[in-house]
Amino acid sequence: MKASSKHLRAVLLALLVTLIWSTSWVFIRIGLKDIPALTFAGLRYFFAFLFLIPFLFQKENINQVKSLRFNDWVRLAIFGLVIYTLAQGFQFLGLAYLPTVTVSLLLNLTTLFVAFSGMIVLKEKPNWLQWIGVGLNLVGVVIYFIPVSFQSAGWLGLFFVGISLAANIIGTLQGRGINRSGDYNALVVTIISMGIGSTLMLGAGLITQGLPKISLTDWGIVLLLAVLNTAFAFTVWNYIQQTLTAMESSLINSTMVVQVAILTWIFLGEKLTGREIFGLVLTVIGVLIVQINIHPRSKKII
Repeated sequence: MKASSKHLRAVLLALLVTLIWSTSWVFIRIGLKDIPALTFAGLRYFFAFLFLIPFLFQKENINQVKSLRFNDWVRLAIFGLVIYTLAQGFQFLGLAYLPTVTVSLLLNLTTLFVAFSGMIVLKEKPNWLQWIGVGLNLVGVVIYFIPVSFQSAGWLGLFFVGISLAANIIGTLQGRGINRSGDYNALVVTIISMGIGSTLMLGAGLITQGLPKISLTDWGIVLLLAVLNTAFAFTVWNYIQQTLTAMESSLINSTMVVQVAILTWIFLGEKLTGREIFGLVLTVIGVLIVQINIHPRSKKII
């Protein structure tokens, strides 16, 4: 497959994943009414891990697991701790204390930090056009959400989201470093890292928050999030990171801000103002500019 076609397919798959993930915000809001945040997150990712386990027994995947060295296990374990236990766990905790829009806006800053960090850690230097795209993306997000009031937001919620933001930045860089080498199958990366991260997260949730009585509706939400929004979506995301740079995948991920806003408008009847629409347009233009077929050279990390 030509490099341009492979890149386009990766971009389209990434957009599909972000659309699926955007629906999560709606379901999480519903589930948080009855299920404690950390326990909720742990259940979601642990059930996703259980769903994926049978696929691990395919011959190709079993052979790769057997070939993993101690250093490989440590690397994947740390990745699981960061991208699941910390990033996702504290995102759920943040949503329990802060409005969805506030959490979404703060986590969108991942794009800017990844762009700078990727230059140093992954040696992936964005070109000048991609920097313009990043700038337009961030300006669009700011225009859309201003004025954002933190007066009623708890400092504890801000602290939780701050940890999630830091973990998202580190996890994005880790994910790109792990997947771009091509040494690991995307499914193996997902199962091992998710298994370790979700087990830690669920354990922490059960110890600190317990397991309440969960209704059939809430179990349905947990299972939907586990199978579609997690097991499927995270496997595809690890796959596309073999092609997209850390900044590209992070910026596409930031389009969730727009998608969440649109889903809120459709399903909750929240209308968009002219200023908000203008911000959305700038955000989309920024994403398109970054995806123009001018790719930075990257050096393989040894």
